[in-house]
Amino acid sequence: MPHDRSTASERYRHAKWSALGTHIANIYRLAIKELRSIRADPIMLILVIYAFTIAVYTVATGASTEADNLTIGVVDEDHSDLSRRLLDAFTPPLFKRATLIQASEIDSQMDEGRLVFVLEIPPAFQSDILAGKEASLQLNVDATAMTQAGNGAVYIQNIVTQEVANFRAGREATMALPVNVVIHAKFNPNLTSSWFTSVMQVINSITLLTVILAGAALIREREQGTVEHLLVMPVVPAEIMLAKVFANGLVVLVAAMLSLVIVVQWWLAVPIAGSLMLFLFGAALYAFTVAALGIMLGTVASTMGQFGLLAIPVLVVMQLLSGSSTPMESMPIWLQYAMQVVSPTPHFVAFSQGVLYRGADLSILWPRLAAIAVIGSAYFAFSLSRFRKVIFGS
Repeated sequence: MPHDRSTASERYRHAKWSALGTHIANIYRLAIKELRSIRADPIMLILVIYAFTIAVYTVATGASTEADNLTIGVVDEDHSDLSRRLLDAFTPPLFKRATLIQASEIDSQMDEGRLVFVLEIPPAFQSDILAGKEASLQLNVDATAMTQAGNGAVYIQNIVTQEVANFRAGREATMALPVNVVIHAKFNPNLTSSWFTSVMQVINSITLLTVILAGAALIREREQGTVEHLLVMPVVPAEIMLAKVFANGLVVLVAAMLSLVIVVQWWLAVPIAGSLMLFLFGAALYAFTVAALGIMLGTVASTMGQFGLLAIPVLVVMQLLSGSSTPMESMPIWLQYAMQVVSPTPHFVAFSQGVLYRGADLSILWPRLAAIAVIGSAYFAFSLSRFRKVIFGS
């Protein structure tokens, strides 16, 4: 009897491993089919290449948040040494050469978008400064250029304060201050915006393309009528879903890693502080999660057009409220918690910033990976139930 029980147990283990091997073989074959479908779609391949090369470079270099080449006009009604000193203080690269204009030209110059700032220097400004009286300058700002307006106004205020202090001291050196603030910027010493925007664009592309590729793969099966072929094959819904997740996630991950190495590190000269292999592991977990989301959207939509209209608002909300464009701390508290519960993107953004910018390791970042895994499991389970119901009718 003990021998019989041992033999039965071995047969059970053998059958279990045999079934697992069959599942893996089915997923592998279905994934190869998906990769061939992607290869046969040149438009999709062009989109992937564009998103991880030209789009990353143009966003990093074109969407700069630094104040460069700002246009400023000066209305000089004082015509003094101090007013001329202020006029000469606005120099490249922060500002283009200041333009002298009349007070009557302010509205027209700003309405036409020629000037972002106009500084008005009133009469007797220098004499009031020398007499110790309170003196005021008026700075007009075109706030439609929001980032430039905010950063530039601070620069102008600092420049004016510095020049007035130097003038009152009668020397070029800065007046001695009771406190000397020394600023050390870690992880981005020169505060270069391209270091931030390039990596965030890679993350946004991972989100966008994984959802689109996974969802479009399912819609393509339904529109081309090949779903019926899957129904008669000896495969289960989970194998089909995992194959689509694996194949489309693999394409995106390979493109993302090449983009980080070639475009971000080499072309844009952005240093990567942490482990690329750790980032790849986290990106694979994230790709699994958003691919499941894409398949879920694909089960809701019946055509490619419907899928696109459904995916756009979902992706916009995920990206805008992920912390990649604006800080999570600037959002209402309830919205921060809501996004961290329902969306994996805030966790992946925080994970990527920790790895790529600060060189953090797994001991610090494991809670982010755990959150992505929990959300991904929920997405996959719900998507699988929808997939069974819509595709297999069970």
